[in-house]
Amino acid sequence: MRQVTKGDTVKVHYHGKLTDGTTFDSSEGRQPLEFEVGSGRVIKGFDDGVKEMSVGEKKTVSIPADDAYGQKQEEMIIPFERKNFPPDINPEIGMTLNMHSEDGNELPVVITDISDDTITLDANHPLAGQDLIFDIEVVDIKGKTPLIIMP
Repeated sequence: MRQVTKGDTVKVHYHGKLTDGTTFDSSEGRQPLEFEVGSGRVIKGFDDGVKEMSVGEKKTVSIPADDAYGQKQEEMIIPFERKNFPPDINPEIGMTLNMHSEDGNELPVVITDISDDTITLDANHPLAGQDLIFDIEVVDIKGKTPLIIMP
């Protein structure tokens, strides 16, 4: 039976949980996730987890934080002066906002602390620092598409 290898396009159903059993994402009730293995579209641990699986196969993969969204980075925690905060927004802990970086990219941040002078923003991925568990089922495997070069 054919097994998943790097470069294959796969369709998988998945159920993502934290180590305490809390579900953070699932494909249940949706189309399966489709991606090219090894393309970097999914986290490394998930990508590695589907390799050598066959259609119809199910397995549980434990992914350490370093192979998921990485560790929390202190430099991604940003103290923001309250006087520079938009006056039309009433900040609350847990609120998600979007900032624009110096290069113009949008960066989602979460308010983690509020004081009289400062609002602390965390730009780490919400799952940074977390070990993850995925239940994965391979639904389809498509081999690599050969590259045809015309003379």
